[in-house]
Amino acid sequence: MLRLALGRAGRVAVRRTVARALAAALALAVADIPTLAAQEPGLIRHDAGRFSILADARDEPLARALLASAAERDTFPGLARPRQAVIVMIAPDADRFRAWAGALAPEWGAAVAFPARRLVVMQGRAANTSAGDPVTVLRHELAHLALHEALGDRAPRWFDEGYASFAAGEWGRDEYLATSLALVVRRGRSLEAVDSGFAAGAISAEASYALAYRAVAEMAALDPERGLALLFRYWGETPRLDAAMRRAYGITLDGFERRWQQRTRLRYGALALAADLTIATLVFLALLGPLWWMRRRRDRQRLAAMRAADALAEARERESAIAALLREVGGRSELPPS
Repeated sequence: MLRLALGRAGRVAVRRTVARALAAALALAVADIPTLAAQEPGLIRHDAGRFSILADARDEPLARALLASAAERDTFPGLARPRQAVIVMIAPDADRFRAWAGALAPEWGAAVAFPARRLVVMQGRAANTSAGDPVTVLRHELAHLALHEALGDRAPRWFDEGYASFAAGEWGRDEYLATSLALVVRRGRSLEAVDSGFAAGAISAEASYALAYRAVAEMAALDPERGLALLFRYWGETPRLDAAMRRAYGITLDGFERRWQQRTRLRYGALALAADLTIATLVFLALLGPLWWMRRRRDRQRLAAMRAADALAEARERESAIAALLREVGGRSELPPS
């Protein structure tokens, strides 16, 4: 009932309020992280430009590589060059990552950004293979900070995550869509549903990341020359994404959402159809496969019985012919000489 009464604008406002509360809770949870890191033995600080990376000696090669990459690629699509100082903390083990990232961080996360603190906490050498390329992971989190520096907390979750993936060049998001049944099972997913998917577990979150990336990529493609630059300029002047999109691209947010849904389905339509046919084939085989196997088994048994019967009949005919021949030969031997 509340959903119907609030309407889309009201739901957006509620989601923003919840997001702000979560962000505030996370900020409080890590309020003393820089001090804690400075006090922990073995942590070394590396500085370059506006970036400071804290890591222990075993993660020093990783810290230097990340620092060089961050300083070299310190621009983000459509945004002015960020100016705020950033601290990156590389956790030496999983326990430290959980302690620094806070209880609200997702279990599958390889890194967490805290825009209010201009802080990124990420896993180091102890991360498993699912954590991904650490350079790309850090670039993703820095994009969150750059977007927050430019717009504050006005960006919805789908845009925030989609932009971070887009800025980090996470082309694998498209590969996920190309091999996922999400488009087949949940056709026409809305941007609101993408938002809710981030908090619905690792599998749903992965689909939401991929769809959010595709949405921001489609938005940037609306202006091939300037990409997202005009959108960010107008969005900085108004808190409403819909108004900024009208000015930048001449399209409403609802109109863009329909376009994104249609183009995503069109782009992956053949793959979705193949997946549909694959599912239908699997169901068909699951239902009729046992019957087909039983029929084939009966046919093999019947064929074996027929072959055995034919062999027996042939043997009897051969025995009968031999017996007849022997009788004939024996009869001739009993005839008197002429």
